Amino acid sequence: MTHHQLDSSLATCHWGYFDAKLKPVLEIESGDSVTIRTLTGGADTLPAGNATIPPEIHEIHAKAERMVPGHILTGPIAIRGAKPGQVLEVQIRSVKPRTDFGFTFIKPLGGTLPEEFDAHTFRHIHLDRERNIAVLPWGMELPLAPFFGVMGTAPPAHWGRQSSLVPRAFGGNIDNKELVAGATLYLPVFVEGALFSCGDGHGAQGDGEVCVTAIETALEGTFEFHLREDLSFAMPRAETRTHHITMGIDPDLDICAKNALREMIGLITERTRLTREEAYMLCSLAADLRVTQTVNGNKGIHCMLPKTLVG
Repeated sequence: MTHHQLDSSLATCHWGYFDAKLKPVLEIESGDSVTIRTLTGGADTLPAGNATIPPEIHEIHAKAERMVPGHILTGPIAIRGAKPGQVLEVQIRSVKPRTDFGFTFIKPLGGTLPEEFDAHTFRHIHLDRERNIAVLPWGMELPLAPFFGVMGTAPPAHWGRQSSLVPRAFGGNIDNKELVAGATLYLPVFVEGALFSCGDGHGAQGDGEVCVTAIETALEGTFEFHLREDLSFAMPRAETRTHHITMGIDPDLDICAKNALREMIGLITERTRLTREEAYMLCSLAADLRVTQTVNGNKGIHCMLPKTLVG
């Protein structure tokens, strides 16, 4: 098993999209780990003064091809031997902020209440990395719980270039705050090499991400990648130390809930001898449907079930 370092740079970042045609910037073996550095935001999001700004972001702002609006993503990483139909297991080993600032904003006519908040409103947020605290502009403090809003493999080649804004079967802009260090994400593989990219660093986020943004910031994360030929998922799944997580992604939250629930019923019947009817009843008794986000075109619901019930 080999550990790799993938820094963010003009050569290793792509802005705003996933695409099966992208050439990998790193090729690894299944079982290898990679520490990945990411960036976020355009030039208008950078603070003045003494903030710690990753220096490579200026060249990316000046020279990178952009599909905007969208996220600056680091990658893609190819995993040797990955083939369509397999699943890429992404173990999230560590996540930490790279800078001492983040930002949040309201997007005009976006978010969960678009007609009520139709003006652009932007705020910088100080990140106290020693205390693991975000200091909000109005004086409140929030504990940092960093995670990558965007993690995904390449979409099927015939889909063409896909915006990083909209989560789909390959993952992408999932914005699931449960995917902190210690969690594992399972992504369907649609192309040879899988082609994993990540970005959209979040310092903290509430379920829903209702005004469009979390605490947006640059992150560094260490991931361990494993190809799983024994699994076959149509949609991303995840797990934490304590819970299994299935996901529903669709413009309609009702359909999201149904899809996340169907996926969880499938997970239960895969891991136990319960019938579908019994699994459905178990979900009603013990599973939690939570709103992942309501602002990315395709919305999200995730279903969480304690591991103690199904192993």
